[in-house]
Amino acid sequence: MAITITEPAAKHVANFLVNRGKGIGLRLGVKTSGCSGMAYVLEFVDVLNEDDEVFIDKGVSIIVDKKSLVYLNGTELDFVKNGLNEGFEFNNPNIDGECGCGESFSV
Repeated sequence: MAITITEPAAKHVANFLVNRGKGIGLRLGVKTSGCSGMAYVLEFVDVLNEDDEVFIDKGVSIIVDKKSLVYLNGTELDFVKNGLNEGFEFNNPNIDGECGCGESFSV
């Protein structure tokens, strides 16, 4: 089981952690939401939970709880800029479909 991160995403997360002044990494999770059933959750982590798995890639710790890992195994986190828009993209091999707005997915 593994979660990976691209170089642009790793730089973006590392800069955020430095500017924030604290934190051990970035939590990647899922929640029930949207028209397709599930949505990604990203948040900074200051303290690990008992059920967390930690993946270190390109110097960044990506923390995933065991329930979310079932849906996220093999996911690559990327950070892209398209014109004036920028944000994280999730290259998740487990999804069966996405909603039209791209905010949620199904497995």
